[in-house]
Amino acid sequence: MSTSSARRFVDAIVARDHDALRSCLSPDVDFKGLTPGRLWEADSPDGVHDIVLGAWFEEQDRVVGVVALSEDEVADTRHIAYRLDLETPDGPHVAEQQAYWREGPDGIDHLRIMCSGFRPRTA
Repeated sequence: MSTSSARRFVDAIVARDHDALRSCLSPDVDFKGLTPGRLWEADSPDGVHDIVLGAWFEEQDRVVGVVALSEDEVADTRHIAYRLDLETPDGPHVAEQQAYWREGPDGIDHLRIMCSGFRPRTA
Protein backbone atom coordinates (compact mmCIF):
# COMPACT_ATOMS: atom_id res chain seq x y z
CA MET A 1 0.00 0.00 0.00
CA SER A 2 1.40 3.38 -0.93
CA THR A 3 1.77 6.24 1.50
CA SER A 4 -0.88 8.91 1.06
CA SER A 5 0.02 12.47 0.18
CA ALA A 6 -1.43 13.57 3.51
CA ARG A 7 0.78 11.09 5.39
CA ARG A 8 3.79 12.44 3.49
CA PHE A 9 2.60 15.93 4.51
CA VAL A 10 2.57 14.87 8.20
CA ASP A 11 5.97 13.20 7.83
CA ALA A 12 7.32 16.45 6.34
CA ILE A 13 6.05 18.40 9.37
CA VAL A 14 7.69 15.94 11.77
CA ALA A 15 11.00 16.06 9.88
CA ARG A 16 10.77 19.81 9.18
CA ASP A 17 11.40 18.88 5.55
CA HIS A 18 10.52 22.05 3.67
CA ASP A 19 10.86 20.59 0.17
CA ALA A 20 8.87 17.45 1.00
CA LEU A 21 6.03 19.54 2.41
CA ARG A 22 5.82 21.65 -0.75
CA SER A 23 6.04 18.57 -3.00
CA CYS A 24 2.82 17.09 -1.54
CA LEU A 25 0.81 20.07 -2.76
CA SER A 26 -0.64 21.02 -6.13
CA PRO A 27 0.69 24.32 -7.54
CA ASP A 28 -2.80 25.81 -7.14
CA VAL A 29 -3.68 24.29 -3.76
CA ASP A 30 -6.75 25.72 -2.01
CA PHE A 31 -5.78 25.78 1.68
CA LYS A 32 -7.66 26.93 4.75
CA GLY A 33 -6.56 26.28 8.31
CA LEU A 34 -8.18 27.04 11.64
CA THR A 35 -6.19 27.47 14.83
CA PRO A 36 -7.45 28.84 18.13
CA GLY A 37 -8.27 32.44 17.33
CA ARG A 38 -7.30 32.59 13.65
CA LEU A 39 -8.25 31.52 10.14
CA TRP A 40 -5.35 30.95 7.73
CA GLU A 41 -5.54 30.83 3.92
CA ALA A 42 -3.11 30.13 1.10
CA ASP A 43 -3.28 29.30 -2.59
CA SER A 44 0.24 28.02 -3.28
CA PRO A 45 2.67 25.46 -1.85
CA ASP A 46 4.92 28.30 -0.65
CA GLY A 47 1.99 29.93 1.13
CA VAL A 48 1.04 26.69 2.88
CA HIS A 49 4.69 26.10 3.77
CA ASP A 50 5.02 29.57 5.29
CA ILE A 51 1.96 28.96 7.47
CA VAL A 52 2.68 25.39 8.55
CA LEU A 53 6.47 25.45 9.02
CA GLY A 54 6.76 29.19 9.56
CA ALA A 55 3.91 30.13 11.88
CA TRP A 56 2.38 26.93 13.26
CA PHE A 57 5.53 24.86 13.84
CA GLU A 58 8.27 27.42 14.34
CA GLU A 59 11.99 26.70 14.03
CA GLN A 60 12.44 26.29 17.80
CA ASP A 61 9.52 23.81 18.08
CA ARG A 62 10.57 20.18 17.89
CA VAL A 63 8.20 17.30 17.15
CA VAL A 64 9.16 14.53 19.55
CA GLY A 65 6.79 11.97 18.08
CA VAL A 66 3.51 11.11 16.44
CA VAL A 67 1.32 9.64 19.19
CA ALA A 68 -1.78 9.02 17.08
CA LEU A 69 -2.53 8.91 13.37
CA SER A 70 -5.57 7.69 11.46
CA GLU A 71 -6.85 7.99 7.91
CA ASP A 72 -10.31 7.50 6.45
CA GLU A 73 -12.57 8.57 3.58
CA VAL A 74 -15.66 10.73 3.43
CA ALA A 75 -16.98 10.09 -0.10
CA ASP A 76 -14.49 11.85 -2.44
CA THR A 77 -12.64 13.52 0.43
CA ARG A 78 -9.91 11.93 2.52
CA HIS A 79 -9.46 12.53 6.25
CA ILE A 80 -6.30 12.30 8.32
CA ALA A 81 -6.02 12.99 12.03
CA TYR A 82 -2.71 13.22 13.87
CA ARG A 83 -1.55 14.08 17.37
CA LEU A 84 2.01 15.24 17.93
CA ASP A 85 4.16 15.39 21.06
CA LEU A 86 6.18 18.61 20.98
CA GLU A 87 9.03 20.29 22.81
CA THR A 88 8.91 24.07 22.74
CA PRO A 89 10.91 26.71 24.61
CA ASP A 90 7.99 26.68 27.10
CA GLY A 91 8.27 22.92 27.72
CA PRO A 92 6.38 19.81 26.56
CA HIS A 93 3.16 20.24 24.58
CA VAL A 94 0.73 18.23 22.52
CA ALA A 95 -1.18 19.31 19.41
CA GLU A 96 -3.80 17.55 17.34
CA GLN A 97 -4.84 18.37 13.80
CA GLN A 98 -7.75 17.12 11.72
CA ALA A 99 -7.30 17.47 7.97
CA TYR A 100 -9.64 16.92 5.04
CA TRP A 101 -8.10 16.81 1.59
CA ARG A 102 -8.65 15.99 -2.05
CA GLU A 103 -5.94 15.11 -4.47
CA GLY A 104 -5.61 16.17 -8.08
CA PRO A 105 -3.09 15.05 -10.69
CA ASP A 106 -0.38 17.34 -9.23
CA GLY A 107 -0.85 16.60 -5.52
CA ILE A 108 -3.17 17.80 -2.79
CA ASP A 109 -5.30 20.54 -4.35
CA HIS A 110 -7.90 21.03 -1.58
CA LEU A 111 -6.77 21.04 2.08
CA ARG A 112 -8.60 22.02 5.23
CA ILE A 113 -6.88 21.68 8.62
CA MET A 114 -8.26 22.37 12.08
CA CYS A 115 -5.77 22.50 14.95
CA SER A 116 -6.20 22.23 18.71
CA GLY A 117 -3.28 24.58 19.23
CA PHE A 118 -0.24 23.68 21.33
CA ARG A 119 -1.60 22.43 24.66
CA PRO A 120 0.73 22.06 27.66
CA ARG A 121 1.49 18.40 28.32
CA THR A 122 0.17 17.35 31.70
CA ALA A 123 1.58 14.55 33.84
